[in-house]
Amino acid sequence: MSGLVAEVREALSLPAPAVARAIREAARVSQARLAEELGVHELTVARWEAGTRIPHGDLRLSYARLLRDLDEAARCAQGNGAPA
Repeated sequence: MSGLVAEVREALSLPAPAVARAIREAARVSQARLAEELGVHELTVARWEAGTRIPHGDLRLSYARLLRDLDEAARCAQGNGAPA
């Protein structure tokens, strides 16, 4: 059950749209590249970052994980944090 709880926490930890965009930009990743990684259209990512749509289910979990990893990578590259 701990795996399930961890997945739920991760999915619920999706940052606000403006923060998600800031994370992506700090990591120097385009909307197109992020969309490709998640298997969605670039317009979908743009809508998530604008706050007009939100991801659901497995896609929400994948997006939350990817944003967390991008944030960690960007912070480490800038010397503002260490990997967890």
